[in-house]
Amino acid sequence: MTRLAPALLAACLAAPAAAQDTDLELVLLADASGSIDAEEIRFQREGYAEAITDPEVLAAIAGTAYGSIAVTYVEWASHTAQVVGWTRIDGAESAEGFAAALLAEPRRAYGRNAIGSALLDSLRLIERNEIDGWRRVIDFSGDSANSYAGPSIEEARAEVVAAGVTINALPILRPDDPGRAQGGLEALYEERIIGGMGAFVVTAESRASFAEAVRRKLILEISGSSGAPFVAAR
Repeated sequence: MTRLAPALLAACLAAPAAAQDTDLELVLLADASGSIDAEEIRFQREGYAEAITDPEVLAAIAGTAYGSIAVTYVEWASHTAQVVGWTRIDGAESAEGFAAALLAEPRRAYGRNAIGSALLDSLRLIERNEIDGWRRVIDFSGDSANSYAGPSIEEARAEVVAAGVTINALPILRPDDPGRAQGGLEALYEERIIGGMGAFVVTAESRASFAEAVRRKLILEISGSSGAPFVAAR
């Protein structure tokens, strides 16, 4: 990803998305709960920044019906926090602006897991914006399926799906996680979190594969493709 000089940063920050047709409204809903330390916040944001500016992701955006998508980056814990507001991405410049804004912001969410609340907060961000998207997706990522506060995952997922919004998931496996086997995180996300038209799971098996997993997931979401869950290479 190209690094912007400080003098150019303000000029290149993407403007908030205005009311208009676009192909996809996408909430990037990233884990900032107590199990995620400052270093992990940084590598997650870097992974999303790298992915959103990737040439293949930009090509997928260019190939949509409207040639653009609307994206917001949200961190979840006990309460959600919108880190970068709704931004229309229609090419390299706006993608670089979104990435720069994401990397510049401080951590905004702390506390224990509240996955149901995070999903419903994301739904409200979609329903209350001024964007007319053809498709609407919540891109949930995390390293746990536990939820200690707020509405249950089951009732939140049902409400989101009933509103016509798809939930996809990116489980971030820890070294001792069995993944799909023995009821690991990948299996739990498939069973408990994803839902809606064409919903799928893409798994980051390690920190090294995180950015690649995000890139592949974004391409699938932007292109409207679905199918067998993709597991990123170790």
